[in-house]
Amino acid sequence: MKEFIQTLKNIWSLKELRDKILFTLGIILVYRFASYISLPAINLAEVGDLLEHYKNQGGNKQGAGLLGLLSSFTGGAFSHASVMALGIMPYISASIIVQLMGMAIPYLQKLQKDGESGRNTLNQITRWLTIGVCLVQAPSYLTSITQLFLPYAQFQSAYFVEPNSVMFWLPSIVILVAGSVFAMWLGEKITDKGIGNGISILIMVGILSRLPEAFVQEMAVQNGKGGMGSIMILIEVLFWMLVVLLAVILSVAVRKIPIQYVSRAQARGGVNRNLMQGARQWIPLKVNAAGVMPIIFAQALMFVPGLLTKVDESNTFLAGFKNVFSWQYNVLFALLIIIFSFFYTAITIPVNQMADDLKRNGGLVPKVRPGKDTADYLDDILSKITLPGAIFLSIFAVLPAIVHGSFVQTDAFALFFGGTSLLIMVGVILDTVQQINTYLLNHHYDGLMQSKLSRTTGY
Repeated sequence: MKEFIQTLKNIWSLKELRDKILFTLGIILVYRFASYISLPAINLAEVGDLLEHYKNQGGNKQGAGLLGLLSSFTGGAFSHASVMALGIMPYISASIIVQLMGMAIPYLQKLQKDGESGRNTLNQITRWLTIGVCLVQAPSYLTSITQLFLPYAQFQSAYFVEPNSVMFWLPSIVILVAGSVFAMWLGEKITDKGIGNGISILIMVGILSRLPEAFVQEMAVQNGKGGMGSIMILIEVLFWMLVVLLAVILSVAVRKIPIQYVSRAQARGGVNRNLMQGARQWIPLKVNAAGVMPIIFAQALMFVPGLLTKVDESNTFLAGFKNVFSWQYNVLFALLIIIFSFFYTAITIPVNQMADDLKRNGGLVPKVRPGKDTADYLDDILSKITLPGAIFLSIFAVLPAIVHGSFVQTDAFALFFGGTSLLIMVGVILDTVQQINTYLLNHHYDGLMQSKLSRTTGY
C-alpha cells in the first residue's frame, strides 16, 4: 500500500503528467455532460418513462444485442435520445472499414507504409468516412426510436415536434452527426494532449458509467430476497474480481518467439566469430491477437438469426435467437467468435512481412531458416495459440448468459461478467497504466506495474 501511495505522489509531482491527467479528466467530464443533453425534438422528462415501459414489455432482452452494445459504449446516451447517441461508434466503424479495405486497396496499403504523412492521410480518410457512417446510422437510429415509442399513445408527449415531419428528421440528423464528430474530436484531443488512447478511453468511460447503476439494481434485487442477499452480493463481487483477473491474463498472455540478431560482418564470416549469437530478443505473439474485434463482428451478425423468427413466429427454437441469454443465441455466438478470431488474426498479423523484416535486419529464429521457413513457422505457432485464445474469448463472451438467472439476477449486472464491455475496460486500463509507467520511468520513478525485466535492466 505504501508503494502505491508513493506512486501516486510520483505521478502528482510530475507537472507534465499531472497536466495530462487533469486535461483528460476535463475532457471526460465534457463528454459525460454532453451525453445527457437530449435532442431538441425529444422531451427528456418522458424518455425515462418510455424506456421503463419498454423494459417491462420485455424489450431489454431482445434489444440487448448489438443495440445494447452501442448503448453501453455511449454510456446510455444511445438509449436516452441524446445528442451524443451515436457516440464514438461511427468512428470505430470507419476505422475498421479502412483497416479491412487496406488489405485489398493498393493505395491504402501504400499510405500505411508512408510513415507519418501516410498515417495523417489515413486519419483524414477515416474522419470523412466517419461522417458518411453517421449519415447512415443517424436515420436508422431515429427510425428505431420513432417506431419503438410511437405505438404507445400515452407517451406521445415525448416529442415536441411531429416525429414524421422534416422539422424532426433534418435537424436531428445534423445534430447526431455533429455529436459524433464532437466525440471524435474529444478523443483525438485526449490522444494529443492527454494520456493517450483517447477514443478507447471514451468508450471505457461510457461502459464504466453504467456499472454503479447496474450494481445498485443487483443489490436491491438480492436484498429483497432476505438475509442471504448480502452474502450473495459478496460472492458475486468476489467472482467478478476473479473474472477480471482472467480477463487481464487473456489480454496480456503472449507466446515469446526467441530471435537472434547477427551483424553483417558476423554473417559474412568476419572476425569476432565468438559473438556469432549476437543480441537475443523476442517476438511476442499474443494469445488473443484479435482483441475484442471477433465479439464485435459476431454481435453485428447476430441480428440475422433473429430475422428467421419472422418466418415462423410460433417456433420456440427460432424465438430463442432473439434473447441474448438463451442457449441458441450463445452457441451460435460462440462459434462465430471462434471463426472471426482466426479470420481477424490472419488479416492483421502479417507473418510474411515479419519474416522479411527479420531477414532484412539480420534477425533469425534459432533452428529455422530465414525467409519463407520463418514465415511458415510463425504462422504455425500463431495458429496453435489462436485456438485456445479464441475458445477462451468465446467463453468470456457467453459468460453473462451462464451466470444470468442462476447466479446474477439482473440483466445489466450480468453483462459486466464478460463480453466486449469487460475486455474493453481491462484492455484500456492496462494500456493507460502502461502510458503512465512510461512517463514515470522516463523520469526515473517506479511505475505502477513494473515487470521483473524493468527492475533488472532499469528500462
